[in-house]
Amino acid sequence: MDNVALLAAAQAALGHHVEVAIDGLRGSLGSEEPAAPRLKATGLLSPLALELSTKSTPWGLYRDARSLRAAEADIIHCHFSHDHWLARWAKPKRAKIVRSLHAPRSLRPSMPRADAYTVPFEAMQSELPRAPSWVWPAMSDAAFKPATDRAAVRKMLGLGDGPLIGMVSTFQPSRRHAVAVEAMAEVRRRHPTARLVLLGDGEGEQRIRDQVAALGLGEVVRFVGYQRAEALVCWLQAIDEVWVLGLGNDFSGRAALQARACGARVVAVDEGALSFWADTMVEPVAKSVAQASLATTRRECALPRSGDIANAMLALYAKAGA
Repeated sequence: MDNVALLAAAQAALGHHVEVAIDGLRGSLGSEEPAAPRLKATGLLSPLALELSTKSTPWGLYRDARSLRAAEADIIHCHFSHDHWLARWAKPKRAKIVRSLHAPRSLRPSMPRADAYTVPFEAMQSELPRAPSWVWPAMSDAAFKPATDRAAVRKMLGLGDGPLIGMVSTFQPSRRHAVAVEAMAEVRRRHPTARLVLLGDGEGEQRIRDQVAALGLGEVVRFVGYQRAEALVCWLQAIDEVWVLGLGNDFSGRAALQARACGARVVAVDEGALSFWADTMVEPVAKSVAQASLATTRRECALPRSGDIANAMLALYAKAGA
């Protein structure tokens, strides 16, 4: 949702009328930051009475279709399969449909037609139907930037002076936290003061805690839970290096971009768009990660600007025939 909100804000700043409609029936988000208050505060939350939920009843789907069909819109930009199907059934008469695919699993033969598409990395474009397309890069809020006083940030977080490695991801097998913990044991042999901080939550957290205890790394690995907004920025400003060892729902590699924007070195596996943001690429095994860690090599990489991305997306809308 961050990429969607940032794009909408950038398009609105260029003078366009933009509304963002979200799932109105979604239940508990756990520690994840809810999108509605943020969108409402920026004036981007759509006033349309839409549920946009896979939990909708047939009557709810009918109401959504009526509301959408009556809307005044040039572009219906869809981000989920449910919304894409709804737009095909009930788009306003002259509106064009653009679909953003955020992960390879969204590519399937049953996907309804759109007038244009975006994907998070170039390799996915070859699998798209014949239509205009564009690689939509990850976007980062302006708050993600290097600290003006890094020592003060580290002191505030209760951190010492040793090398600090971090991971920012949900505890899922696809993110390979187990590989990171094993790699950290190797890193400590070369850098005895190095530590690992894990930002995030999820069902797999206890298994990783058990692994940390079994390896005797209880004083080395710190679990800080899900971090949001200013707190997340502070942690990224304090971290020397971020490991991104797997992706989940977003293959644009936004966590890697945010870390790089805050000045951290990025070590990543070759998935999605991570190769664009990483300073070095590794195999998803502990030995490879440990060997690449805490090196001094950095790669130049221009950070994307929201205004440029908004203009590029508007150019795609034009190609869609809007």
